[in-house]
Amino acid sequence: MTPTSRSAPAATTSPTPPALTLEDRITGSLVGAAVGDALGGPVEGYTPEQIAERHFGRVTGIVGPWHGDAWRTARPLAPYHKGDGHVTDDTLMTHALIRVYETVRDHLDAYAVADHLVPDLMTHPRWIPELEAEALPLQRIFLAEKWLVTRLHYGHADPREAGTGNIVNCGAAMYMAPVGLVNAANPAAAYAEALDIAGAHQSSYGREAAGVFAAAVAEACRPTATPATVVDAALALAKDGTRAAIEAVCEEAVRHTDFEAALRPLRDAVAPFDTVGPDYRSPSLAARRPSRLHSIEELPIALGMLLVGEGDYRRTVLGAVNYGRDCDSIATMAGAIVGALGGEAAVPGPWAKQVAEASRLDLHAPAAALAEVTREIFMRDTALRRVHETAFIALSPKPGVTA
Repeated sequence: MTPTSRSAPAATTSPTPPALTLEDRITGSLVGAAVGDALGGPVEGYTPEQIAERHFGRVTGIVGPWHGDAWRTARPLAPYHKGDGHVTDDTLMTHALIRVYETVRDHLDAYAVADHLVPDLMTHPRWIPELEAEALPLQRIFLAEKWLVTRLHYGHADPREAGTGNIVNCGAAMYMAPVGLVNAANPAAAYAEALDIAGAHQSSYGREAAGVFAAAVAEACRPTATPATVVDAALALAKDGTRAAIEAVCEEAVRHTDFEAALRPLRDAVAPFDTVGPDYRSPSLAARRPSRLHSIEELPIALGMLLVGEGDYRRTVLGAVNYGRDCDSIATMAGAIVGALGGEAAVPGPWAKQVAEASRLDLHAPAAALAEVTREIFMRDTALRRVHETAFIALSPKPGVTA
């Protein structure tokens, strides 16, 4: 059985969905990612069994902090207010990358991270939902993201190599949805651009996951895309342990349509590739070190839940949330992909409204800005491609061939 074989018959029997514009897909992806992030935040780090015990069953929507009103002091999460619709650093970093695209208004690379993303994190106070205060984003992001500032601002490292030495995790992958959207319907270009950007942040399979996630989002924007084609695009580009992990998880995922039944089998499928180990809060000694055999856990599980949920936003994202472990990042990735597939209408409106209000964020403004930049970049790319075509044909003129 191939990882995506179950979905093939559906393409011939499902009614043709309404046409979605670029703006629809970008909005769906970014809103979907933010909502997934907020849903997963309060149960991050726990097992499916612990989540079910704490919430008297599965999480089916936005919930409050794990420790209730004691969130300010309760370890290990203090002082972050995770829950009640608050987004986490996944969304903060995603929006920060969009601001870089707004500034540069072109494809990005590792130098853009050094020149624009790092100053944004260091110098511009913004509302941080989990702190319930205005603060520098640098004061909220995790140590693996603070590495960007340490290496690029203080260490003056070559941006293309600054990710070397950082722990290998999903830190770069979690905010790469904008790269996939800027390269909408072009997975290979998204993969290459994300690898360049992520070189400033990550190495090894963490960097690889950033490229593959961006490619998955780009494929999800294709008018004919399905969950199956998204996985196929990811497998066509992924390398080493990342490819093997996606393949193993998705081969298991196609056996399930109910995330409850899939929770344990998907974890078992990804476990051989995951270096963190069974106790998420106590990583093994081999965790987060460069490897060609291993993979981050988050991306394969997000793709697996996409297949289990058959492209339905609720089923896909709630499967990611109830999986536990790093479920805010898993749900962010799953939400970005399934939101791009279905547009904004796929994301439950009440959830999006509650997240926007609780987080004090305009979830639509970043999408509108990125859509505008994406169209500018496409027009410039098209013009450059025409120039290349003309020059190439001039190199080998043949009768009847014109630019």
